Amino acid sequence: MTAHQHGGPDEGVRLLLVRHGETPSNVRHVLDTAAPGASLTEHGSAQAARLATALAGAEIAAIYASTLVRTQQTAAPLAQSRGLPVHVRDGLREISAGELEMRGDHASIERYLATVFAWPEADLAPRLPGGEAGAAMLARFDGAVAGVVADLARGADGAAPTALLVSHGAAIRVWVAARTDNVDARFAAEHPLDNTDVVVVDGDPVAGWHVSSWASAGVTPSWSAPTRPARGGPPRRPPRPS
Repeated sequence: MTAHQHGGPDEGVRLLLVRHGETPSNVRHVLDTAAPGASLTEHGSAQAARLATALAGAEIAAIYASTLVRTQQTAAPLAQSRGLPVHVRDGLREISAGELEMRGDHASIERYLATVFAWPEADLAPRLPGGEAGAAMLARFDGAVAGVVADLARGADGAAPTALLVSHGAAIRVWVAARTDNVDARFAAEHPLDNTDVVVVDGDPVAGWHVSSWASAGVTPSWSAPTRPARGGPPRRPPRPS
């Protein structure tokens, strides 16, 4: 099931959070997080073209990308097909790997993931050497999303508007786990996003956010531990299963 096959939100806005297409760094499995970053591979460009086709039926009011070139290249085919500009927002960039940048060894990747997936569980203290703090990462992504919502409100014509945001795998998963009411850190950590996968999120920064689909699959309550507030405050740690 593709994102455009889901019904629109009853109120608020809809965000289509898209991971960028394939890059050489993805093929090499290295932590490539700094701007401008790698460009798309030939396969990644084909993925971007297929994304535009897959979303042909979606009513998208605006398109956004991060400061890393791969997200802008991923957004370009869809933007060109719609005659829409790609708005670049620094807040949508990938979570910095700091001193682990361009490392591909198992220990470095595990350290990166363990650090960033602690943040949605209200443990914002861990940070990578030379990297950013969890509070700062969530604040910048929140700021980018709030700006998108404000842009959509200015152009609203009565229908619940939709925006497409091309970002990065870790950034999307961490923000969604921290800020939605039905996906937690464990689910997000255990369900990586492939290149050009889409997470559909409905709501707004005040009322909160709800995931409608994750990489074309519906999200059920059993996939998360709904123990956090939905309004963007720090989540509470879900209980461990007995």
